[in-house]
Amino acid sequence: MSLPHLKLETPVNEKVLQYAPNSPERYELQVSLKKLKSSTLNIPMVINGKNIFTSNKLAIRPPHEKKHILGYYSKGDKQHVSKAITAALAAKKAWETMSWENRANIFMKAADLLSNKYRFKMNAATMLGQSKNCFQAEIDSACELIDFLRFNIYFLNQIYAQQPISTPQYHNRLDYRPLEGFVLAITPFNFTAIGGNLPTSAAMCGNVVVWKPAETQIYSAFIFMQILQEAGLPDGVINLVYAAGKDVGDVCTSHKDFAGLHFTGSTQTFNFLWLEIAKNLAKYVSYPRIVGETGGKNFVLVHKNSNIDVVVTSLIRGAFEYQGQKCSAASRAYLPASLSSKILASLVEKTKQLNMGSVENFENFVNAVIDEKSFDSIAKYIDYCKKNPKCKILCGGNYDKSEGYFIQPTIILTTDAKFKLMCDEIFGPVLTIYVYKDQDFEKVLELINNTSPYSLTGAIISNDRSVVEKVTETLKYAAGNFYINDKPTGAVVGQQPFGGGRVSGTNDKAGSILNLYRWLSPRSIKETYNPPQNYEYPFLNK
Repeated sequence: MSLPHLKLETPVNEKVLQYAPNSPERYELQVSLKKLKSSTLNIPMVINGKNIFTSNKLAIRPPHEKKHILGYYSKGDKQHVSKAITAALAAKKAWETMSWENRANIFMKAADLLSNKYRFKMNAATMLGQSKNCFQAEIDSACELIDFLRFNIYFLNQIYAQQPISTPQYHNRLDYRPLEGFVLAITPFNFTAIGGNLPTSAAMCGNVVVWKPAETQIYSAFIFMQILQEAGLPDGVINLVYAAGKDVGDVCTSHKDFAGLHFTGSTQTFNFLWLEIAKNLAKYVSYPRIVGETGGKNFVLVHKNSNIDVVVTSLIRGAFEYQGQKCSAASRAYLPASLSSKILASLVEKTKQLNMGSVENFENFVNAVIDEKSFDSIAKYIDYCKKNPKCKILCGGNYDKSEGYFIQPTIILTTDAKFKLMCDEIFGPVLTIYVYKDQDFEKVLELINNTSPYSLTGAIISNDRSVVEKVTETLKYAAGNFYINDKPTGAVVGQQPFGGGRVSGTNDKAGSILNLYRWLSPRSIKETYNPPQNYEYPFLNK
């Protein structure tokens, strides 16, 4: 594999379009929405570059408009997963020996296609298939995914340039090989960008991939796969399958050439896969790499020396953007008693102003949660609060799935710092708040640190620099991404590498150079110009 160091300029994050009224991007997006809604797609799996259809076709419906059918996808089975592995391994040699320049150009072209030709189609697909408003789709399926492609190429180029020192007698070099086998990428519904990044970050390192997206993200995943093919991705390098999660896991983790797992999803699923991998260790050619980002029970800590408007804005955006269905969403907040009345009054007032409905109405801040299973789970938490004397619903608390899976942004005040909703990951538009006595601030730090087993994101809001410093140090293991005077969401590729510890994952920091090292297996090569011809060393002389 030829790995010359390419001369690449430092990438610039993709500009976020605002979709203001009468803007050209708003018009283009509305055209794309109408076009996608007016057609019914027949979505195949893609194995070895071929479209694979099955007789088992399942409908894809917008979460906010259940009666409408966007298309049908072909459900696969274990045989399709096996064929995907076979196709990946067959493509492996040609792919890993392709020059770095040509491999990089494929993903650079994909980023360009996404930035221009396919931007509005991809955003529209994400809006309709995953119920994201136009801005949430823009920062996800356009900007973040473009950034992942461009920055990962830049980071990988930096890795290839890292070489050991040599001497006049020896030449030393590092050969950055892909893993020996195939990588399984399992991606979630909530970010189209994650769906694109997990398979491509491994692939651009020279690996071949079996990609299983969440069934509720297949609509946009297939469009991205088409973009990769148009950009010149060779057949078999990434294989897109829609089989049941257990079938994919069983087939892949039991294969001798299983080399790695790139995962984003629930902690329970990640733990199960890790155990399956452990059971099959004796089968593998090499120890698999396991990279995972799972859940979070993310906190916002407010200090008595804070700006109330900053607090309210951070909580509303952090908790209710994309219906709270972000791994990083603000889920629990701690308010000082001295500010709580003013904060809660403003927070409730502004939350009640949030419009909820279809993504096609650009005035809606909140849309539907992803599916009925999620809806029912969130509704149970709300119902639990309605009957519990330890809490009070300050606003929201209503839900309706007659037309779509709509749950009102809900704010709950509890008197119990270890209340169920302060501990459990809900993954919906529910924010639970605990008010503490100002003098108990340091006790609250320990409370935050010990309330949840997760450690993904968190935030401190304070104008006191000494407080910021203390909280940053005390809670250094409570969040992998920590925010000061801001909401705990919205990590940007290249700016805030993303990932958490504890049961939130392996903290391998997507959006940084760190993640790419996980998909490489370095080989150290030494060449001696004048090799010794006698085994004896000087110290052996009499």
